[in-house]
Amino acid sequence: MPPRIRPVLYGALPFELLRTRLGLPIRGGKTKRDCHRIAMPLQRLKRTFAELGAFEASLYLFANLLARISRGRCRLIRYYIVAQPVASAPAHALRPSPSNPVRMIGREDAAVAQFPRPKTVLARRFDDGGLCFVAESKGRFAGFLWVSHHHYEEDEVRCRFDLHPPERCVWDYDVYVEPDFRVGRTFARLWDAANAYLTAQGVRWSLSRISAFNPVSLAAHQRLGIRKLASATFIVTGNVQLSLFTTPPFVHLGWNDDMRPQLPVRAPSDD
Repeated sequence: MPPRIRPVLYGALPFELLRTRLGLPIRGGKTKRDCHRIAMPLQRLKRTFAELGAFEASLYLFANLLARISRGRCRLIRYYIVAQPVASAPAHALRPSPSNPVRMIGREDAAVAQFPRPKTVLARRFDDGGLCFVAESKGRFAGFLWVSHHHYEEDEVRCRFDLHPPERCVWDYDVYVEPDFRVGRTFARLWDAANAYLTAQGVRWSLSRISAFNPVSLAAHQRLGIRKLASATFIVTGNVQLSLFTTPPFVHLGWNDDMRPQLPVRAPSDD
C-alpha cells in the first residue's frame, strides 16, 4: 500500500511543523521539557504573590502587561511613602577612616563629575537645596547619598513631596554605591555620616519613597524599623499623568510639566 499522506489545509501548518516552529519536540504529548517551561513561570508567579501580596502582585502584573502592550509608552509606578527613624547612636556604627572618608560636598566639588547622573538632574538637586554626602575609598569615588529639607521634587514622575514638620524630618533619596564597592561598608558609612549630621540638626525622621514592587527593598527597610505613611500610584502615558494617593489630595490629573501634584507628608509623632 502506498504510504498514508497527511492532508495539509491551505493556510495552516502541519502539527509537526507547527511544534518545530514553536521550539517544541515533534512527538505528541507533554515532555519533561514542556512541563519545565510551564512550571518555571508558575513558580515565579507564585513567589511574586507570596512576596508582594495579592493586591500589589496584581498591580505589578498589570504594570508589566501595560508596558508590553504599549511598548513602553504607558507606565504604572507605585510607591510606598515611608519614615525611618534617625539613629542618634547606631548600634553598629563604623569608626571614621582617613582613607575612606565621607564628605558633604557642593556642586563645585570635583567628585560631582564622576556621578552617574545627568548634569541637569544634579543641577536641579543643588538648586533645590539638596545635600549630598559622597563616600571615597583611597582617593576613588565610591558612592553618594542625598537628603533634602522642606520638600523633594521627584524626578521619575511629576510630584512634589512637602515635608511636615520641616525641623523634624528630611527626605533621603538616590543612595548609590559604585559596583567595585558594593560588597563592602560604603553603604553603611554613608548612612552613618548622614545619621550623625541629621542628629546634630535635631532631625528625628528620614522620609523616602520605595517601590511597592521591590520585595528586597521592602524587606531591607522593614529591618530598619520603617513606618508606612501612604502610597502613591502614577499612571503615565506621554505627558499625561494620573496620580492616585491614599492621603490628600487623593487624585490629580496633569498633562504638562507645570501640572505637578503636591503631596503633604507628615513625619510620625515621637510617642
